[in-house]
Amino acid sequence: MPQELTVPSTIARFVTGASPSMLIDGAFVPAVSGETFDTLNPATGGLLARLPAADAPDVDRAVAAARRAFDSGPWATMKPYDRQRIMMRFADLVEARHEDLAILDTLDMGAPIQRMRGNLRRAVGMARFYAGLTTALRGETIANSIPGDFHTHTLREPVGVVGAIIPWNNPHIAFIWKVGAAIAAGCTVVLKPAEEASLSALWLGEMLLEAGLPNGVVNVVTGFGETAGAALSVHPGVDKIAFTGSTATGQAIVHAAANTLKRVSLELGGKSPNIVFNDADLDLAVPGAAMAAFTNSGQVCSAGTRLFVERGIYDEFVAAMTSYTRSLTVGNGLDGDTQLGPVVSQTQLERVTNYFEIGRAEGAAIASGGKRLTDGDYASGYFVPPTIFTDVHNEMRIAKEEIFGPVVSVMAFDDYESVIRLANASPFGLGGGVWTNDLNQATRTVSALRTGTVWVNCYGQMDPAVPFGGYRMSGYGREGGVEHLDEFLETKAVWTQTH
Repeated sequence: MPQELTVPSTIARFVTGASPSMLIDGAFVPAVSGETFDTLNPATGGLLARLPAADAPDVDRAVAAARRAFDSGPWATMKPYDRQRIMMRFADLVEARHEDLAILDTLDMGAPIQRMRGNLRRAVGMARFYAGLTTALRGETIANSIPGDFHTHTLREPVGVVGAIIPWNNPHIAFIWKVGAAIAAGCTVVLKPAEEASLSALWLGEMLLEAGLPNGVVNVVTGFGETAGAALSVHPGVDKIAFTGSTATGQAIVHAAANTLKRVSLELGGKSPNIVFNDADLDLAVPGAAMAAFTNSGQVCSAGTRLFVERGIYDEFVAAMTSYTRSLTVGNGLDGDTQLGPVVSQTQLERVTNYFEIGRAEGAAIASGGKRLTDGDYASGYFVPPTIFTDVHNEMRIAKEEIFGPVVSVMAFDDYESVIRLANASPFGLGGGVWTNDLNQATRTVSALRTGTVWVNCYGQMDPAVPFGGYRMSGYGREGGVEHLDEFLETKAVWTQTH
């Protein structure tokens, strides 16, 4: 990697063919079966590490450890102040080591190093936000109408053992998002990272131990969804599943969780509408709409991949967006000039490029991209250029199905009523965008869109204090904000007769 970053010694043990173990009950252990699987660098196709392939016996061990930690370990009686101190120390470790975390995630899933570095404020901010909420949990005193003298109040109590399953598209952020809220509420966790990108989860679990987290409070099991993930979802010792990933997998988790009626929260897929009106500021809207679809090589659940442009500016907008898109640098994420890295795996590469053929067959035109990059340094990696489809209508598969790659479908619209109808004509409802200089139009469009988040004259901004989640088949529950802790708390009503 002559023009790229050198792998720091702090993370060398996770890469270069190393065999890191998974974390169960404060110890790093192999799978019971001894089986492993390979995790690859998507920019080169080369081996990074061999990880334990957890299955049901490993999940049993991890859940038992989390159960003990919740029911009878020191975590069960630890005061909020002391839990908060641990979480603040963890936040300090994340801040001190974030550069190396960024490099590790770039190696593991391909995102540009500048994007991973840009997560510093969010990662540390989330850890400290949840630490702050640890001491802010409270119940209510409720006036009741029962004859006699009764005092009624509520207690907020942790739900118990949480099975957390996270995706590969922003690994260390996903870990902190799930684990931070769960342990702030007083829960214990068994976390299964995505098999495509597990390395930072292992290191973050180690940092939690270093910060003083008791053994068994957070466990990290590596493996595949159909084995480790399935075992976690159906496990009777798990009180709640918190999942981020595809809608199909979310549906499978709901079915599995029904066996024990465990709590479930789901942050799933999307096919988010992004609407550009005639009066939009094109200097903002063109790059904004492009990166709404192409950021992280399109591997973002709320990506604005259905782009609706009002007909009066459609041709001008497509031309400007095409020019902007062709200026983007695609390359190895460790190169500081790279703006878009590879997609995460060979499987994802095949999925994305297959949609190029689907779009052509449906009659769409390609204004930019549309073919895998294979020349020179691209040859051994999973590189896809940012791709713009035009001549698209809302019933085409490329406009209906989540591609999860750097692909956008641009559609013209003629009036407000039609674009709202088209924007909401989707089973998903995760994100959405509006570009206009008319405040009244922006306000009514925000109200009309059936999505969990709407960005106005911007796209994709996130903050720990702001809730995020979906409508309809984009899932249920919220992550971020004070609402997030509700996902990990039970409400107990208490009645006391005073005479």
